[in-house]
Amino acid sequence: MTYAKPDIKTLVLTGASRGIGHATVKRFSSAGWRVITCSRRPFPEDCPWDAGEEDHIQVDLSDPDDIMRGIEVMRERLEGAPLNALVNNAGISPKGPKGERLNTLNTDFKTWKHVNLVNFYAPVLLARGLIDDLKRGEGSIINVTSIADTRVHPFAGAAYATSKAALAALTREMAFDFGPYGIRVNSIAPGEIDTSILSPGTEKIVEQIPLKRLGRPEEIASMIYVLCSPQSSYVTGAEIHINGGQHV
Repeated sequence: MTYAKPDIKTLVLTGASRGIGHATVKRFSSAGWRVITCSRRPFPEDCPWDAGEEDHIQVDLSDPDDIMRGIEVMRERLEGAPLNALVNNAGISPKGPKGERLNTLNTDFKTWKHVNLVNFYAPVLLARGLIDDLKRGEGSIINVTSIADTRVHPFAGAAYATSKAALAALTREMAFDFGPYGIRVNSIAPGEIDTSILSPGTEKIVEQIPLKRLGRPEEIASMIYVLCSPQSSYVTGAEIHINGGQHV
């Protein structure tokens, strides 16, 4: 099957199986984009988007060797077509045995390493591995960080928060390094979003949010889309807070 059609824009998206990733697939697909999805799970049979299994790549983002294998598969799927966007959405936030937050005192080294491989190292490996394809598409890279990258969060653990803070800093570095090639790099920092992975007690946080509600995955997906469109052609190195005012 040949996909090298210059009139069709292409997105590579990690963490596509649920929540923000799922909404992002639907937003870009509705605009006529081809979406190559990546996750550690095989493509689910009940997924609703077209061409799903054909454009899904199973890859373990905690394994650098498997990331490099995945990049080769992505490039094969592109067949020389430009890559217009890379969205690094995949992220993990492990909890303790009873669902409790893991802090700097009780997070073991194996967990620190696993979280940073997925949340921090995978985005830069993917961007570097796909740079030639992104050059052809004058592409946009979006790193999904978190409100936890600037403050201690009651549910997000220390390894997760620091990995997202590092990803925010990486976004600035990448914007500087990739900019001369016509590639823009930005990040979005979601707050409390209504997904299946919300922690018990989130309703207490919502009481303190100026807009007094959870965000919707579709609202995050819409901002990702804007950052990958000509509407934001002079925006790079930015982190956009999408949290209903929770950060103020």
